[in-house]
Amino acid sequence: MSVVDSRTTDITPGPGGVMTVEVGVVTGPLTLRTELADTGDATLRVQYKDADEWYAVQGGSTHLANKADLDAVHVVAVGLLNRPDG
Repeated sequence: MSVVDSRTTDITPGPGGVMTVEVGVVTGPLTLRTELADTGDATLRVQYKDADEWYAVQGGSTHLANKADLDAVHVVAVGLLNRPDG
């Protein structure tokens, strides 16, 4: 499986942060990336802004029937996770 496309946006999660598979909750300024694999699977990942390591968002994966839906999935993810005002 290889990543064939992705979308990236800087976000600020709310007080509860974002739950990840690898390290639990991450908080503070983050970068959200929505990746599309050649299999049609979409995965949400976050990293601390300007860091090297990416972490999979808990529950943040699905299969897209249409690869053109990547933009919509990313917009929804940003809308749910970006809470700069708490």
